[in-house]
Amino acid sequence: MSQPLPSQTFHSPGRLKRRAEFLRVAAKGRKAATHGLVLQALQRDDDEPARIGFTVTKKIGGAVVRNRTRRRLKEAARLELANRAIAGVDLVLIGREGTRGRAFPDLREDLRRALRKAGVEASVPLTSAVGALVQ
Repeated sequence: MSQPLPSQTFHSPGRLKRRAEFLRVAAKGRKAATHGLVLQALQRDDDEPARIGFTVTKKIGGAVVRNRTRRRLKEAARLELANRAIAGVDLVLIGREGTRGRAFPDLREDLRRALRKAGVEASVPLTSAVGALVQ
């Protein structure tokens, strides 16, 4: 059987689902706000893959608007975190009023900026990890 591709060796982020997990990140984590989103990040004491949760409050709009906003956040996170090997951190992305109407490339840049502001860095840059496995 063939070896898995290097990009397949990194795990996708887990999910935060329980209210207590969201509250713990909000109470103890670092917060970074941008035009399109708010990021809360809490370092953990392990090397497990990052876990991520998404939330959009009712003041943003009705269920349809909130779900669309949440889907945009999920897709931006999926694309941005696929390029990074982030471990040992819980992330919460909070949708804002501007999330829904923001151009998607700008939303992705907001996420990158928020990750930098919150001090969330890749434990091993994916490109160097791939290079090390190829050599």
